[in-house]
Amino acid sequence: MKIIFRHFLFVLVCCALTFTPACKRHDKAGSADSGQKSTRYLTIKGSDTMVHLVSTWAEKFMQTSKGSEVSVTGGGSGTGIAALLNGTTDICAASRSIQEKELNLARQKGLNPLEVVVARDGIAVVVNPENPVSELSVEQIGKIFSGAYKRWSDVGGTDEPIIVLSRESSSGTFIFFQEHVLSKADYTPNARFLPGTSAVIQAIETDKLAIGYVGLGFTVEAKDKVKALQVKADNSGMAISPSEETVKSGEYSIARPLYLYTNGEPSGLVKEFIDFCLSTKGQEIVRETGYVPQ
Repeated sequence: MKIIFRHFLFVLVCCALTFTPACKRHDKAGSADSGQKSTRYLTIKGSDTMVHLVSTWAEKFMQTSKGSEVSVTGGGSGTGIAALLNGTTDICAASRSIQEKELNLARQKGLNPLEVVVARDGIAVVVNPENPVSELSVEQIGKIFSGAYKRWSDVGGTDEPIIVLSRESSSGTFIFFQEHVLSKADYTPNARFLPGTSAVIQAIETDKLAIGYVGLGFTVEAKDKVKALQVKADNSGMAISPSEETVKSGEYSIARPLYLYTNGEPSGLVKEFIDFCLSTKGQEIVRETGYVPQ
C-alpha cells in the first residue's frame, strides 16, 4: 500500500505540475530557460493498467536525467491515443495496439503513430479468495463475461449468481479481453463497468460472488485480497497460473504486449525516455512492478 500511495502522490504531483502556469507553455515535449536553469518537460497519458509502471519509470528517469520533468496520467488506452492524435500528449501508453479507425484518423491529421513494445502483461482473471473455483477455460470465462453462464454452478462452483465486473470501454484491457476472450461478443448487460483496476480489486475483495480481470502487476500488490484463477487455453488443456514465466513462455494464454506510442520517430527527451524504458534498468523496473520484461 505504501508503494501504491507513493505513486498516487507522484501522479498527483505530476498532474499539478502539468497545470502550473509555467507548464502550460509546454504541453508538448520541450524545454524552457528560467534564469540559469533549463527544464525539459514530457507528458505521458493513457493505459490505466500501465500507469503504475510508467509512473515508476518516470520517477527513476527524472532522478538520472537532471532538469527533466515528466507528467504521467491514466484514463485508458483509448484516451491516451486520442490525446496523442490531438497533440496534447508526447507519449501514449497503451495496453492494446492502435486500431485501424484510429490510424485512419491519424493519417487524416497528417500524423504517423509509431509503436514501441516496452513490456508484456498477462491478464489475470480474479475472484474472491473464498470462491471454491480455482480454474476455468478461456471458453468458460468468455461465457461468463458474455452472460451465457449466470451462476457459479455452471462452472463447478456454488449455486449462486455470478457478479461480472469489467473495465470501462475506454480501457485497452476491456478491448483486448473482448477480442481475445469473448471472441468479440458483447459483455453481458448485467456487468458492472468500473473506472479503474483498483475499483475491480476492491469490489472482488468485498464480494465473494464477483469475478473480474486485472493486469498481472496488480495481482502482486493484491495477492491477499483476490485469487488469480488458473486458465486453460482450451477445455482439454492444462490449467496455467499467470506469472512472468508462463507469460514469457507463451503457456499462459491471456497475455499481450504493452506499448508506448509516439507521433513519428522519437527524438530528444521522448527518445531518451523510451531508451530508458528499454534499458537494463528500465526492464528491471518492469519486473519489480509485476510485469514481464521484453
